[in-house]
Order: sequence, then C-alpha cells, then structure tokens
Amino acid sequence: MKALESNIATLPPVLRRQTRDWLEEFLGRCAEPLSPAVRQALPRVFAMSEFVAHTCLQAPQLLAALDAQGRLQRPDTAAGLRQRLEERLAAVEDQAALERGLRQFRRQEMLRIAWRDLAGWAPLPETLADLTALAECCLEAALERLYRWQCAQWGVPRNRQGQPQQLVVLGMGKLGGGELNFSSDIDLIFAFPDAGSTDGPRGRSNEEFFTALGRQLIAVLDKPTADGFVFRVDIRLRPFGSSGPLAMSFNALETYYQSQGREWERYAMIKARVVAGDRQRGAELLEMLRPFVYRR
Repeated sequence: MKALESNIATLPPVLRRQTRDWLEEFLGRCAEPLSPAVRQALPRVFAMSEFVAHTCLQAPQLLAALDAQGRLQRPDTAAGLRQRLEERLAAVEDQAALERGLRQFRRQEMLRIAWRDLAGWAPLPETLADLTALAECCLEAALERLYRWQCAQWGVPRNRQGQPQQLVVLGMGKLGGGELNFSSDIDLIFAFPDAGSTDGPRGRSNEEFFTALGRQLIAVLDKPTADGFVFRVDIRLRPFGSSGPLAMSFNALETYYQSQGREWERYAMIKARVVAGDRQRGAELLEMLRPFVYRR
C-alpha cells in the first residue's frame, strides 16, 4: 500500500480518503497478484469511478483474472466478445440462467472497458465501439436463445408461402451509430418480414409471436435482478411511440413511414442499423424504407 501513496497524493484532496479506503479493502480481498501497470493505475481508476471500485470490491477476482489474461492491456474485438459470451452461455437452458449469464458477462466486460478508458489505455473511439459491440453481442445471444425456446413452445413462425420468419432488431440512436457511452439506453425497433402464423399445434399469428418474443428480449436485458441489468431498453422510437405495436411487419412499417412518419422519425431512421436477428432481411427492410427516410 505504501507504494501507492505517492499516486494517491496526486489526486484532488476530496478524493484521497475514499480512494485509500477502497484500495485498502480491495487489496485485502484480492488474493491474486496484480501486474505493476495495473497496481500503478489503481488509485486513478478507483478515484474516477465508483462503478469500478464497487465492482472490484464485490468481485475482486474479476480484475485479477482480466489482468492475468492480458485483457486490460490490449484492445478487444467484437468477434472475441461473441466467442466469450457463447462460451459462458453454452450450458444455459432457461431464461433465468440466461439472465444471470448475461449480467455476469456484462459486469466483467464493463469493468474491462471502463478500466482501459479511465487508465488512459484506450482512445475514445475504441471505448464507444467496445460498448456498442457489447450491447450487440448480448442482444444477438439473447434473441437466438429466446427465439429457439419460443419456437419449441409455439411452433416456427412462417409466412403464407411457408417460409420461416425471424425477428429483425433495428438499433437506433447511439446504438445504431456505433457510439454508445456508459450511461446509454439502447433504442430498438422490432420488425418481422411477413404476416402469417406459427406451424405448431395451436397456431399463433406472427404478430403475436414476435410481440411476445420482443417482450421477453426486453425483460432479459432490462429487468433488474440480483445481478443488476444488462442494458436499459427504450422502444419509444417505434411507429406510434409507446401506444404502437411492439413488433410490426415490413409492409406495416413501410406504410407508416410513407404516410404518417413525422420528419424527426425519418431523421432518426438515418442511424438505423440491424443489430440482431435476420440481418439479410433487415438490410432489405432498410433499403425499402430509404426513399421515405431521405425524401424532402
């Protein structure tokens, strides 16, 4: 601890006592050795982020593991995030386990991203891209499992030609623009290609299927549990806002933006991007809406 005192002394006086207390408690709980670079940065990072300090106090092994793996010292990739999340969720068989796994993964990755940002080891564009990639891989992993489980219960949603249908999730705002920050909500719009029904014993309309799927996805990400939440979800940018249907067919979306979409709604679509679900059909949807987004 004495070796850290010189670093603590460089902090504003108002932050020194609390930072020192956090450091003493953390170092007393952390059984694994930390690299010199991480120890050197500890006072600065703890002083600037209660989230990092509290996370390290609650689970001191997280920081030590990230340090031992070298993941604090180097940039990550979206593919690496996806692979680690899939490994964590490999044995998940129900929604409760999915919620727990996503929240634990989010806490670990938020700690890594915040550490690199506050220690000055990552430029701002990397931090924004990492946060966006984290939200996107959590969305994709959650949706893939929820869709599979709901298909097992209700049957596969199909259009009138018998083709299977999947949800398209559009990311809006900061998520769509790839510029999420640490306090950002994720703004989403849910769509599905065609009307139709499921092929189960008790058929449900596609609208009913995808509305229920969207609600489950929101709950898995947004619901506070003992492990916290993954991301807060905002769906008010969808057509008709809070009073509109949660999931709409492509044709219904096209009709809305052609005849009723207000200017600010069309402007908001400029940043829209497919962030989960059927990416090929999602690209078709964005191309379909393009004339109404950019019209004068």
